[in-house]
Amino acid sequence: MTGPRLHRLANGVRVVVDPMPGLESAALSVTMRGGSRWETPETAGWAHLLEHMVFKGAGPRSARDIVEAIEAEGGQINAATGYERTGFQVRCLKGGLPLAFEVVSDLIRRPVLDPTELEREKAVVGQEIAEAADTPDDRVFDLAQSQAFAGQPLGRPILGEEASLAPCDAPSLSRFHQGLYCPDRLVVSVSGAVGETEALALTERWFGDARASDSLPEPADAAFKGGAVAETRKLEQSHLVMLFPGVGARHDDYFAQRLFSEILGGGMASRLFQEAREARGLAYAIDAYAESYEDVGLIGVYAGTAAKDAAPTATLALEIIEALASGPTQVELARAKAQARAGLFMARESPLARAEQAAGQLILFDRLFPAKELADAVEAVSIADVARIGERALGGGKAMAVLGPKTASAAADVVRRLK
Repeated sequence: MTGPRLHRLANGVRVVVDPMPGLESAALSVTMRGGSRWETPETAGWAHLLEHMVFKGAGPRSARDIVEAIEAEGGQINAATGYERTGFQVRCLKGGLPLAFEVVSDLIRRPVLDPTELEREKAVVGQEIAEAADTPDDRVFDLAQSQAFAGQPLGRPILGEEASLAPCDAPSLSRFHQGLYCPDRLVVSVSGAVGETEALALTERWFGDARASDSLPEPADAAFKGGAVAETRKLEQSHLVMLFPGVGARHDDYFAQRLFSEILGGGMASRLFQEAREARGLAYAIDAYAESYEDVGLIGVYAGTAAKDAAPTATLALEIIEALASGPTQVELARAKAQARAGLFMARESPLARAEQAAGQLILFDRLFPAKELADAVEAVSIADVARIGERALGGGKAMAVLGPKTASAAADVVRRLK
């Protein structure tokens, strides 16, 4: 067998098997299409809390037993909750997949959800929320997101708030668990030192009898709104995030958006780095990024500056975006394409990256994309395509958050004046 192969179990679970000959390790990624976008204001943060709780005991294993079982065989286990996905990952040595499947299946399907542990873990997550609030370059992103998607799940922190976590008890979290972790939204992806027969047998054994329950309602379509907020803190540096409307992951301009953000602020050769840092010395850290959700996307700019330079930095960033909306140079576009191709093929050398990429493709498109098809899509992006992303970014609402000394709050006025 060459290349990844897709299979479907009778209950809707999708399975990707992607052998990498010559490797002595394997990666298992089990991904649910479900995250904090499936929450209500009353259940904000529950998806992340649930991810914590499954590690407190699942199947016959205690919290300590779970990690010791994996690590005793040289493996590593992790999990993450996002707005639209919750994923569990194991890296293991060749021959470690049977244990990896068993443990991850228990986490997803048979968590204990002990009431005493739940109260303890709510306190732990409360400390995580406090830590994020105390970390300026975390807090500023949450503030900006809340402006971009005000009143929507995408505008709420994934961690939730203590007020929304407080009423969560074991029975209600169990119902939430059953509604979020549904087999028809689940993808099992295995890569590295793995055989197709073994992987299919393990998936059938540990996930084949999963049955759908009452799933949580699908999230409503998101809408980029915009607005500006400034939060004063006694800090040595100011932090600012600017967000602009972009396209979703299924949009035809997805790759054009990726290249736009790369040219704008994706590396040391980018326009933002060269102008704001190298030419003017306004910021030590400045970059841009693109984020695509299922139905909507955004382009973001982050900068850490002296308070007196926050407003000039925001103004300069807008000017650079306006200039880029007229189109990049051929040299810039070629560099961005080279970076995108490099990221694509370098990721192909990591079993976990391959497994997670395949899972993401199935969740979004219900098909797998050969690497060459993706590389060709990158290569097909034109100067006009990139310019169109800039026009879209400038044509809708804009969101901004500033965190730092009072002087820095003037940066928020740069966006307010555009409304």
